[in-house]
Amino acid sequence: MADPKRSGGQLSATGRFALTGRILAVNILPLLVLGGGLFYLDSYRTQLINERFKLARIEAQITAEALAGASRARQEALLVQIGKEQRMRLRTFDAKGQLTADSFALADPSFRFNDIADDDWEQNFARWLDRTVDTIVSAEPVQDYIEPEAQEADAWPELARARELGLSQVRLYDWNDGTPVITAAAPVGLQGATLLTVRNAVDITESVRAARSTLFVAMLLVMTASAALSLFLARTIVTPLQLLARAAVRVKQGRDREVEVPRLPQRSDEIGLLARAVSDMTGALRQRIDAVDSFAADVAHEIKNPLASLRNAIDTLPRVEDPQLRSQLIGIAAHDVRRIDRLVTEIAAASRVDAEISRAKLERVDLADLFANLIRSREDRGMNGGRRLELDVAGGVRPTVMGVPMQLERVAENLLDNAVSFSPQDGAVAVRIRQAGRQIVTEVCDAGPGIDPERREAVFRRFHSDRPEGESFGNHSGLGLAIGRAIAEAHDGTLVADARPDGAAGACLRLTLPAAP
Repeated sequence: MADPKRSGGQLSATGRFALTGRILAVNILPLLVLGGGLFYLDSYRTQLINERFKLARIEAQITAEALAGASRARQEALLVQIGKEQRMRLRTFDAKGQLTADSFALADPSFRFNDIADDDWEQNFARWLDRTVDTIVSAEPVQDYIEPEAQEADAWPELARARELGLSQVRLYDWNDGTPVITAAAPVGLQGATLLTVRNAVDITESVRAARSTLFVAMLLVMTASAALSLFLARTIVTPLQLLARAAVRVKQGRDREVEVPRLPQRSDEIGLLARAVSDMTGALRQRIDAVDSFAADVAHEIKNPLASLRNAIDTLPRVEDPQLRSQLIGIAAHDVRRIDRLVTEIAAASRVDAEISRAKLERVDLADLFANLIRSREDRGMNGGRRLELDVAGGVRPTVMGVPMQLERVAENLLDNAVSFSPQDGAVAVRIRQAGRQIVTEVCDAGPGIDPERREAVFRRFHSDRPEGESFGNHSGLGLAIGRAIAEAHDGTLVADARPDGAAGACLRLTLPAAP
């Protein structure tokens, strides 16, 4: 079994934020995960640069081998040709580190570095996005590319390293627009000459920026649309819930008569079902409050009469000396005490019906056995006053229902008691039980004067006092049929009054309950 405290803690942890915020978070978090592709592109850029490193080394080595042994004119021609085809700047240095040839001096430059002063907003935004991603991923800083003032081999660390080791060297720089500059140095021949190639790999930055900007803009658009849809969804959920919550608070504060709980008839979803359920619950609560108020007024009225009679008898008794009159007054007082006791007992029973049924466990009850036992018990105790009680179970089917045995027995006892009291002493009370579809119908019919159609509903009102002629006043509380109907309705059934189905004189009380599965 779950620990209520632990469950409450979990609920408080998830319910700490407003429903709108949680809906937004659920819809936007996956998009933020998708936005992680912005950072994946940084690793993609690193892979491209590593591939260009390898290519730059190979190009420098191949070019150096082609230049070795070639004449000066041939070398210059090769520098110009390769520079134009590969969009590079190639420079050669002699053994003393002095510049001997420059492809940009021999011909028009094959590329130009970008001047950021001429960039538009898109390029500025792309650079800002690059810097933001580099900051988030803690990218290692790259040295800025600056042309040395002295065109000597020792001004280039990679050239100095290549001259020292006799091996090709590659180095990465960063131009001020964020594009990579890859330089490669390689020895030319065996006389100490060296070659330096410079390439501004703008294509790498352009491809990464294009993908990153497209993904970023797409993510912003999708996030905006998702946020708008989330807010719309939240509004369709949160707004009616807020209306219902405010209505519930006002009902709690005791101003339920002023509250019109929205039923949202146009909505057929769960919110609409909830709204109608809350509205119905509020209506039921109002009816219950009205019933309690009416019941309290009825109780006060019914108890006030015997109390007044009892008080008059007790007040008069000390002043009466006639033994016979004193005996009458004592009899009146005793009768009033019994009447008050009966009223209190029936009132307590009526007030406990719903509570007892809600707490009780439903059992299978055979109504034929229930009525047969009650009839036999009443006959043994002489409670029928000479009336015959006849039980007829139609169809040979066991009339079984699900219910609280004690409560159903109380209904049956009240029905039999009512029928006996209205039947003449030589009359008969017919009890007929039958099954109609998924319902068990029990009819208890007396041989009395019957009930006028316009008064058939009134007999179920509390403290109804329409009793048979000749019956002593105060022997019945007037709650029996009211309690019977309350018990029937608590079992999802009905209790109504009607004429006898055979057309004979008398009334018929019909109890209908759902048949047990």
